Amino acid sequence: MRITAKVTLGILALALSGAQAQAQNTCSANPCSVNDTVKVTVATVLRLTVSQAATSLAAPNEAAYDAGFQNDNGPIAGIKANRAWTLKVSANAATWTAANGARAGKPAADLLWATSSGGTYTGFTTSPATFTSMASGTGNASAQMYYKTLWSYASDTPGDYSLVVVFTLSAP
Repeated sequence: MRITAKVTLGILALALSGAQAQAQNTCSANPCSVNDTVKVTVATVLRLTVSQAATSLAAPNEAAYDAGFQNDNGPIAGIKANRAWTLKVSANAATWTAANGARAGKPAADLLWATSSGGTYTGFTTSPATFTSMASGTGNASAQMYYKTLWSYASDTPGDYSLVVVFTLSAP
């Protein structure tokens, strides 16, 4: 009997709490109005795409060695965000990876970047530098990167050189 009474009281309590909740959203007057509060939590959306996983730079020829540099187009970064954002770039190491006779210790700063082909170029370091930013959200922003590689007859020996460029998208 005690178990039945407890179960019956529990069901009655649930039924009454449901009735009270319904009573808060009903009316019987003429005119009749009820309110419904709509709530949602919007998360930050940040999406970064880079047009290519690897960029093949033009091999330096005599003219590039004479000029001391070679210009190349880099990847295009695509950004989607629902808030302000900043895109930073850096090198993952202080020096290029060398193979097949290439000079070990070629500084990352021998690869420079710019936001336009005729723009001001900045040497890569392992510290992230602001590439571009936006003060509000955007559904389809893109930014082209341009590379300038420094070459020297005296120090840049034949071989294979590679450097990983890191793109980092963040919201303030």
